[in-house]
Amino acid sequence: MSEGSDHALEPPQGGAPPSMIELFNRLGRYEGTPEEFLFHLLQTQSHASGAEAGAILRVTEEGNAEAVAMYPRHTGWTTAPVWLAQAAELAAQVIAGGETTIRALHGPGDLYGQKAREHLVLIPLTGARGVRGLAVFVLDTGDLPPTDPRIERLELTVAFMHLHEMRLTLQNRRHDLGRLRVSMDTLAAVNEHNRFTGAAMALCNEMAARWQCERVSVGVLVGRYVQVKGISNTEKFSRKMKLVQDIEAAMEECVDQDLAIVAPAPREASYVSRAGTELARRHGPSSVISLPLRRGGKPVGVVTAERPADRPFDMHQIESMRLTCELCTSRLMDLHLHDRWFGAKLAGGLRKGLAAAVGPRHTWLKVAGVAICAFLAFMVFARGDYTADATFALEAKVRQVVPAPFEGILKAVNVEMGDPVSADKTVLAVLDTAELREQLAASRVEQLQALKSAAEAMRDQETVKAQIARQEARKAEADIRLLQSRIRRASVRSPVSGTVVEGDLKRHVGRRVRLGDPLFHVAPLDSLRAQLYVSEDQIADVRVGQEGRLAVLSYPGQHFPFVVERVNPVAEVVERKNVFEVRVRLLQTEKWMRPGMAGVARITIDRRPYAYIWSRRLVNWIRMKLWW
Repeated sequence: MSEGSDHALEPPQGGAPPSMIELFNRLGRYEGTPEEFLFHLLQTQSHASGAEAGAILRVTEEGNAEAVAMYPRHTGWTTAPVWLAQAAELAAQVIAGGETTIRALHGPGDLYGQKAREHLVLIPLTGARGVRGLAVFVLDTGDLPPTDPRIERLELTVAFMHLHEMRLTLQNRRHDLGRLRVSMDTLAAVNEHNRFTGAAMALCNEMAARWQCERVSVGVLVGRYVQVKGISNTEKFSRKMKLVQDIEAAMEECVDQDLAIVAPAPREASYVSRAGTELARRHGPSSVISLPLRRGGKPVGVVTAERPADRPFDMHQIESMRLTCELCTSRLMDLHLHDRWFGAKLAGGLRKGLAAAVGPRHTWLKVAGVAICAFLAFMVFARGDYTADATFALEAKVRQVVPAPFEGILKAVNVEMGDPVSADKTVLAVLDTAELREQLAASRVEQLQALKSAAEAMRDQETVKAQIARQEARKAEADIRLLQSRIRRASVRSPVSGTVVEGDLKRHVGRRVRLGDPLFHVAPLDSLRAQLYVSEDQIADVRVGQEGRLAVLSYPGQHFPFVVERVNPVAEVVERKNVFEVRVRLLQTEKWMRPGMAGVARITIDRRPYAYIWSRRLVNWIRMKLWW
């Protein structure tokens, strides 16, 4: 079956039209591009259901619908047809519903109230991540019930798309397994050799044979230049040969860009392939590809393959060759370092230079002795700042909790965390007062009824009944005052000025809150302090009045001085470690500082030798273990 053909699923001219089963079988075996598959899917479904037209719509991230495939094809449109425009408008609604939808389609010439002659069938296309698109078909019928068998046929569109995706996934897996098998066979051939030259030659010959290349070369990065170390089916060669020089130039071009270079390069290529194109022209014409050999994320060599220009490397072959190079790089580089140990040459040069400066014999011992003595002297006599390291969190000195004034439903939230508020002015939130107002009206009715009963009792000279009625009126009046007070307090305000540091309640609008529930935390940001957490092995050295510096994670380059104000004598467990809280006063603050910011702090204890500072933890650990 040819790929990209518009008539791949249509019957031959002059022959009998294929049956529906044959059309569906052809569709299941179709191997064209995804765009052509969608077109033929629409074509088959239209034939099966008698639809006049169809389209596959995709919804973008912005919520707009765009056509991916259409049947029949039209290239001369200046504007979208009416049915397609209406489907695009309904796409978001149908996708939100997730069910097949049938809508009447009226033409521009239809009279008002006239029965529609066509209908739109909109079918959501679901996937592993939910609804991802929409299939639209136009059926020419005056009445289209939801149980019409044609709609069931059209709903098979989703199943056919899933089957095609599964088939493409299986094909990709087969290609991946094939590439892995070829790469592993090539690696096995390379592993049979214990010397670099033999392994490089094996890699070149295997790649040349498996991908029908005229020549495959391997080069290794030496300093800033690439040297050819092996050429397929060539035992001896000289770097003075023009061919070898051109290959090395193409390899260096690949190393400099750290990219796979194909020459001649396609028009959309964003890399430079001048040397590769020159190699293909001079020693071809041929198609050339250079693949970098990476180790530790850096290029250490290059493989360059050449074959006739009429057989360029396709993407599957390039990926297979890239995988082969990645698998064989480690083995090749290990053998290269074993055959030519660059570290030994460097060590010999350093040893000769130090021997000339220090003495003719036992150079390494002398240098090591001098270095050790200098290091010990530095540790014993040099002194540095001994500090107690700790983590910290900023907190406000004053923190006002704004609770719910009564039990009710949260109607609106006007502030978010970080918003400034003014004392008794800014409305933080509003509670729903509909229920309170109903209770207020009922209480007023009860008050009026009680007053009326009292008046009637006084008229009838029923004193006891009148007193009871007056008490009920007073009770109703008290309820009225309470309800009025709650209605006034429905607008929640902060008693202090500051910034909202807790209380992200906008997502809780409509939820019931209870009396006393904390709604917001308001803190003035102009008065901050830090709470340090010092480990128990250094808390004995921390005293009130000591100074230090801290750095916030948001601004690690800025250090702020502080003074220790208080040391908590009781330990706490933080992250499974015993720590002591140390409160400090900041001597310098910035406007961007917020409560809850964390970082690292250092309390300056005194100046001590570096030997004590660097070995303190180890010495304490040994003492604990040996009970010393």
